[in-house]
Amino acid sequence: MSKSNSPLSIRVVSLYEDVLNIYSDRGNRLALQARAAELGVNLDVHLISIGDQLPTSADLVLIGGGQDREQDIVAADLLSKGETLRSWAGANVAMLAVCGGFQLFGRWFRNSRGLFLKGIDVFDCVSVAPAFGNLRLVGDVISQSAIDGLGTIVGYENHAGQTFLGDSAVPFAEIEIGYGNNGFDGTEGVWRNSCVGTYLHGAIFPNNLQLLDWLFKRAIEHRMSQDGNFDLTVLERMSKYSKLGEASEFARELISTTVREEQG
Repeated sequence: MSKSNSPLSIRVVSLYEDVLNIYSDRGNRLALQARAAELGVNLDVHLISIGDQLPTSADLVLIGGGQDREQDIVAADLLSKGETLRSWAGANVAMLAVCGGFQLFGRWFRNSRGLFLKGIDVFDCVSVAPAFGNLRLVGDVISQSAIDGLGTIVGYENHAGQTFLGDSAVPFAEIEIGYGNNGFDGTEGVWRNSCVGTYLHGAIFPNNLQLLDWLFKRAIEHRMSQDGNFDLTVLERMSKYSKLGEASEFARELISTTVREEQG
C-alpha cells in the first residue's frame, strides 16, 4: 500500500467477507483501499470471520449483506462481538453496514422462517421478513442523503426484510426512486454518529465516492482523537481532482439518468 507522511495507519475491520458478500459487497473494502492509495494513506486491514478476535481498536468497520442462511451462520458470532462494536460506534468509529449486515446491526431481525435473530443494537431499528409469499424489494435506487454534502446516493436493492426505524433513529436518505427500508415510509438506511446502515449494493462505495470520503474523514478524525498525529493534508487532497471521483460521478449520473428515464 502507498505511504503517508504520517506514521499512523487507519485501522479497518472488515467483518465476515467470506460469508456476507452478496453482490460483491467486499468491493467496498477494495474501493476504500484504492482511495487510500490515491490519497497516500496507509491502511491496516483486518479481515475478521467467525471465531476471530477483533483487534484492540478500529477506525472504520465494514460489513456486507447475505440472505437468511448466511445471517444464521454469523449471528451468534456477531453477538459475541456486539459489546465491542457498540462501544466503537459510541466512540465515533466509522461504520458501513449493508443489507443483511445492516439488519443484524439493529435490535433484532425476524427471518422468513419466523425465527428471531438478536441484533447488536448499533442502530435503533428492527427488521421483519415476510413468512409467506414472494415479496421482495428489488431494483435500482435513487435517494437523497440526509447527511449534509452527500447529495444523491445511488445503488441496487434486493431484500425481503423490511426495516422500521425507532424513535431515536435518523434515516440515511430519502427515497426518490425505489423502495428503501420497507417500501412504505420513503426512508433508506439509517445514520448514527459516524455509522451508516443501508440496503444499497453496487458495491455502494465505487458509485458514491462522496460517502466513502465522508466515512474515511471520520475514520481519520477518530485516529487523530486517539493518537493526535496525522498528515492533515490528506483532508485537503480529498477535495481535489480524483480519477476515482471522476469515475464515480460519471457512474452516478449515468445510473440516475437511466433510471429516471426508465421510470418515465
